[in-house]
Amino acid sequence: MKPDLDPETDLSFTRTLAAPRQLIWECWTQPEHIPHFFIPAPHKVTAVDIDLRVGGRFNTTFEVEGNQMDNHGVYLEIVPGEKLVFTDGYSEGWKPAPEPFMTAILLLSDTPDGGTTYTAIARHRNPDSCKTHEEMGFIDGWGTVATQLEAYAQGLAG
Repeated sequence: MKPDLDPETDLSFTRTLAAPRQLIWECWTQPEHIPHFFIPAPHKVTAVDIDLRVGGRFNTTFEVEGNQMDNHGVYLEIVPGEKLVFTDGYSEGWKPAPEPFMTAILLLSDTPDGGTTYTAIARHRNPDSCKTHEEMGFIDGWGTVATQLEAYAQGLAG
């Protein structure tokens, strides 16, 4: 299920989350959950607009150090409960973005103890974009998001 990775353009990590896969899926696909984990604290998600279908929008607005950042994207692939692929390379209606940054691939599977194997992949259009994302702290940032997601999902389950 995991796609081939290109070390020049792809960043990836896998972690085991102590929360059920279906709950992790719901957190990623229902807009009311996204603000609770999607950007490392203390930054905030201030708006989410999801149309969960291939070609549907995945739009978020962040507040980072007092600045508003709009991120418009679309879903490219959806395998319920298992795989979610979205990109900022396009916005809804397949309108190309002038400065695309990456495509995200999230892979979820069950662990024997009822948790979730969580793989996050960031695929970039060129090695320079990949290097920039790595230097921005991909592992720390997306790792923090995974930690926040796990804690939030545990609170929902609990």
